[in-house]
Amino acid sequence: MSEFTSGFWSVYITLITLASILACALLLWRLSTKKLAPGEKASVMGHVWDENLEEFNNPLPMWWMYLFWITLIFGVVYLVLYPGLGSFGGVLKWSSTGQYEGEMAKAKARYEPKFAEYGALDLASIAAKPEARDMGERIFLNNCAPCHASDGGGRPGFPNLRDADWQWGGEPDQIVQTITAGRQAMMPPWAQLGEENIKNVAHYVLSLSGKTHDSMRATQGKEVFAANCAACHGPEGKGNPALGAPNLTDNIWLYGSGGESTIIQTITNGRNGVMPAWEEFLGKDKVKLVAGYVYSLSHPAK
Repeated sequence: MSEFTSGFWSVYITLITLASILACALLLWRLSTKKLAPGEKASVMGHVWDENLEEFNNPLPMWWMYLFWITLIFGVVYLVLYPGLGSFGGVLKWSSTGQYEGEMAKAKARYEPKFAEYGALDLASIAAKPEARDMGERIFLNNCAPCHASDGGGRPGFPNLRDADWQWGGEPDQIVQTITAGRQAMMPPWAQLGEENIKNVAHYVLSLSGKTHDSMRATQGKEVFAANCAACHGPEGKGNPALGAPNLTDNIWLYGSGGESTIIQTITNGRNGVMPAWEEFLGKDKVKLVAGYVYSLSHPAK
């Protein structure tokens, strides 16, 4: 790629641009000198349509010429003031990066004090203040909705934030920690258990949440579960927020609707869920605001 960033290309682009403008100016000048004398008729170009419809070599209208000259002059002034001639940055030194940084600086000076004011509150207070909650909602919609849906209802593989079921705990400090540092949950594959054992464990898991199941398979699967799965999900299958191991006794499912085939697929192939860290991108105060909004979804105002 080095040859595309050398000084040659800057000179090349500059010459092409200036030559194009000069060629247009010469063409306009040449055409503007061509005028018909009084009573003189324009020559015919030799193109005839519909027997008598002919093309004449009339000079271009002056209003059109003036507009073209104005366009060329505007182009030259623009290229002097703004980037366009190779690496020449223009007299005004404008750049999209500079404009972005300037706008961000203005926005920071205007909004940072308000973010800091609400960032000092606890999540319950943020959730109770309409303005703070609305600010958190806008941050959520811009950054979190693609995964968790615009209403926080979640999608397959992305938790529902509106219920009271929390994979990593739903206390205020746990929600803030999840958004701040992110989470990574890994359910290892257990294909080594064999198809029959996996199916038995699946039916035991179905029994934990009161779903229709084969009681004989569930009984056999309970032993396999205790030997392999209880270390993360607990002996009763109620999960472990410290590990991000879901509660298997409720009827809330992160992947699918909790049917036999989905559970078997999860046990066989495992799952790997990643929640990215947002502190560096949002900053602590915005993290606190969006955490307050998330808190409000499962703790609506009474």
